[in-house]
Amino acid sequence: MSHQLTIQRPVETEGIGLHTAVRCHLRLVPAPADTGIVFRRVDLDNFEIEAHVRNVARVSYATSLMKQGVLLSTTEHVLAALYSCGVDNVYVEIDALELPILDGSAEPFIDLLARAGIRRLRRRRRYIHVVRPLEFSDGDRRIGIYPDNSFRVHCFVDYHHPACGPQQVEIKVDRDSFSRELAPARTFGFAKDFAGLRAMGLIRGGAMDNAIVLDDKGITNGPLRFPDEFGRHKALDLIGDLALVGRPLKALIIAHKAGHALHTQLVTRLLADRSLWTETSDVEPKSSAAFPQPLTAASSARPQD
Repeated sequence: MSHQLTIQRPVETEGIGLHTAVRCHLRLVPAPADTGIVFRRVDLDNFEIEAHVRNVARVSYATSLMKQGVLLSTTEHVLAALYSCGVDNVYVEIDALELPILDGSAEPFIDLLARAGIRRLRRRRRYIHVVRPLEFSDGDRRIGIYPDNSFRVHCFVDYHHPACGPQQVEIKVDRDSFSRELAPARTFGFAKDFAGLRAMGLIRGGAMDNAIVLDDKGITNGPLRFPDEFGRHKALDLIGDLALVGRPLKALIIAHKAGHALHTQLVTRLLADRSLWTETSDVEPKSSAAFPQPLTAASSARPQD
């Protein structure tokens, strides 16, 4: 069995939002057992928005949450860091409607957690163990979740670009693997799309120091941190959206050209069908030996550790 975790001490950082360009101050604060990850808009009398799929508002170019008309945008990077590091309970205090983009990756949030320290609580952790597959598609975009005794993701992307062709990333996710293999991977964008996005009121805070920028020929602000940094960042985003399940997952997730919309649909459909999963405090359920292989064509083979 394992116990729930929170952080030892408050820590803070600040920066601008990727889409709003509004400066935001962010503070992580310890929380008691069974609190979950809760955002607090300190600029709105500490209004609380739980990090749960029921509060998803928009999934266009970022995952935004809303509760009672109060909006919170670009939550996926901090959620990916907290979820991968096993932080069950924390208040994320912010004073604006969008979280800071920082350097475009989750690495600054990993550094923030290192400063905060981790504290074990007395309450046992409750896992969601997937026991039956769930998969669906939207055109050539596919996603599925399958039984597994660990938390693993397999992410495939292909942007048909000279510097960003087919890439796939598969990883067993824990604090060490996420910090080393995924956290440093930055968000990215294509120069040809910038005018349209800005006309929509997006990427106002985008800059060469917080995103990888690609033109028609290649990368304008290299070097990359990984040869497959684009695929790694999409895996990072996937984990951040999976955090909206509200419990640590024991499952394999295969995402093929998926994005925030399919990620959050997966979480919604999973939680809506109680026959697909069981909740337990055991790290490994007794029925684990009977887990079937994935059924989807999204991957030709099940990823190995």
